[in-house]
Amino acid sequence: MAGIRKLGLAEALALGPGWRHACHALLYAPDPGMLFGRIPLRYAVLMQMRFDGRLGFPGGFVDSQDSTLEDGLNRELREELGEAVSAFSVGRTDYRSSHAGARPRVVTHFYAKRLTLEQLQAVEAGAPRAKDHGLEVLGMVRVPLYTLRDGVGGLPAFLENSFIGAAREQLLEALQDLGLLEPASVPGLQTRVHR
Repeated sequence: MAGIRKLGLAEALALGPGWRHACHALLYAPDPGMLFGRIPLRYAVLMQMRFDGRLGFPGGFVDSQDSTLEDGLNRELREELGEAVSAFSVGRTDYRSSHAGARPRVVTHFYAKRLTLEQLQAVEAGAPRAKDHGLEVLGMVRVPLYTLRDGVGGLPAFLENSFIGAAREQLLEALQDLGLLEPASVPGLQTRVHR
């Protein structure tokens, strides 16, 4: 994460009026499914393919008409994912971290919201009808939370993709901190997370 530093929320909010704020959210739900009838999925975790070909989380810049960071995030989620996100709201209790980025005077705020599997599936189904689909967002993708027998397929291969900003590190921290992943299921996971 060269050029990106982690901040507390109060510190990030105190950066002053010259800073722009962007908010992004990891949406996840328990998933009892089994891949090939033998590999437990445990959770469904959503990311998106962005317009620039990188993986990231849904969200975007907070505008002046947004009264809070979370209002801006929920507006961005509706624009990028469609009306299915109206069934829930991302709030301050879902906040995880803030990062000041390599891009000058931009601070990003990261959230994680637990949904029901039905809510998450509705988001996936409705996303192609969202305002920004095909423009800012090229599609949704689920993160594989397992490692195949070859030791490469699944999450290790997924982590080799190109991620925007701190998204890769945010993903790994959230997977561990929220207990969505058993570290033993992904060899070398501890060495992959940089805190």
